[in-house]
Amino acid sequence: MPGGQSHQDTHGIPPQVYHRRWLILAILNLSLVTIVIAVSALNVALPTIQRDLGASGTELQWIVDAYALVFAGLLLPAGALGDRFGRKGALETGLVIFGLAALAASQANDPGQLIAMRTVMGVGAALIMPATLSIILNSFPIQERPKAIAIWAAFAGVGGALGPITSGLLLEHFWWGSVFMVSLPVVGSLLVLTMIFVPTSRDPSHTALDPIGSLLAVVALVGLVFSVIEGPELGWTSPATIAGFVAFVVAGFAWARYELTIENPILDPRLFRVRSFSTGAAAITTIFLCTFGLFFLITQFFQFVQGYTPLEAGFRQLPYAITLVIVAPRGPRIIARFGVRPSVRVGCWLGALGFALLATIHVDTPYWLIALGIIPIGMGAAVLMPAASQLIVGSVPLAKSGVGSAVNDVTREVGAALGIAALGSIMATRFHSAMEGPASTLPPDLQGAAKESVGQALAVAQHVGGDAGVDLARSAQHAFTQGVSLAFIVAAGIMAVAGYAFGRLMPNALPSRIIPSVAESTATLELDAP
Repeated sequence: MPGGQSHQDTHGIPPQVYHRRWLILAILNLSLVTIVIAVSALNVALPTIQRDLGASGTELQWIVDAYALVFAGLLLPAGALGDRFGRKGALETGLVIFGLAALAASQANDPGQLIAMRTVMGVGAALIMPATLSIILNSFPIQERPKAIAIWAAFAGVGGALGPITSGLLLEHFWWGSVFMVSLPVVGSLLVLTMIFVPTSRDPSHTALDPIGSLLAVVALVGLVFSVIEGPELGWTSPATIAGFVAFVVAGFAWARYELTIENPILDPRLFRVRSFSTGAAAITTIFLCTFGLFFLITQFFQFVQGYTPLEAGFRQLPYAITLVIVAPRGPRIIARFGVRPSVRVGCWLGALGFALLATIHVDTPYWLIALGIIPIGMGAAVLMPAASQLIVGSVPLAKSGVGSAVNDVTREVGAALGIAALGSIMATRFHSAMEGPASTLPPDLQGAAKESVGQALAVAQHVGGDAGVDLARSAQHAFTQGVSLAFIVAAGIMAVAGYAFGRLMPNALPSRIIPSVAESTATLELDAP
């Protein structure tokens, strides 16, 4: 390309960036998929980890949720660091931390070590995710940003569905640690590609950081998710559970008050008064709460109840990813034709329909019926996620795109963590209740394990053996299925109510800015890559 080509010819984007913008998008999407897979890949590996490391049901949930919780808690400060010091540097640092922690996780010898390394992986992921979207916003002209955001949002969802397949393929041939080890060559390749092709950007005003606000946000999130996860085990009225909810309320209130008093808050709470911002955040939280709860439960249903291998369980979730890839890039055109409100309303109600179908499952439900429920959930998510992401990032200035992207990501990760915790807790509560009778016939030292989780109940059944063991296994599978069905009924209700609420409260058009001006865009873009 001639070196003298003007920015006007490339819609205000520097020519070196404009002509490789789709390659940049591909690199950033692969980075995104890598960290999202790290959330869902373990769902398939949980039975193997439970057997090899002797993890309890609560430890299994924390192996999944420790990553998502730290990820969510640190996204805002990580996004602010990217805005302040450069988003490309944040991306590269995050990739290094993530890769090293994944290597250490693959060598863990007990659940505690694995939980600790998953926590460190969450730190790396928190640096990666907001950097991906904020760099995309800076690399595309304003008229192409809705499509780029839609593709980014689709890959965020696809990562959740591809995780079980990746994990299943590895577990067919290798030990459970291979689920983490596979990240290393991917992360290494991404580091090289990022250094060569990806530009950076930063907030030109060099805004001061907000460590106190960041800490209060982390405390609030930890308190909330801890209580939701531990409630079924410790009791909803136990001191520890109540303390978690109190920490959430007190730290959340303190965060809002503090942010209103300082000159440069990490996130201005008044943004939540902007309908496009608040409803977009609520929509992302809702869809990720339901879909990640779906992945967490349906994977265990396929393995523990229907006896599929990890690989077979992973492939049976593929309809969600396929639907998302097909429909999501068309989301901007759907919204442009019908408006935000009707599109989001129908998206939510498609999700409600899918969960209602899945709520009818029983132990011997044929796969085609389960797929029939998964497909409309994927269609709904494909419309809802791009629209909600554009509402969020279109509400913040481009100079703060790291924090704006982080808010979008926080809602995703909080939704995912709460979905696993909340729907998992609903299932666990129903499972414990249903197993009271069957477990009462066992020796006292086995009763607790039989009621702990379906995996442990099946292990007890194998230990007991004979007709008694067969009866116990059958009881555990029916109890687990009842719990999953109840969780899906709740998810269907959430999506139905969300469709009504968002259909009334969301603005009917995407922010015209997505982001305000080409001049501001080029002012924050720095071509430090060759």
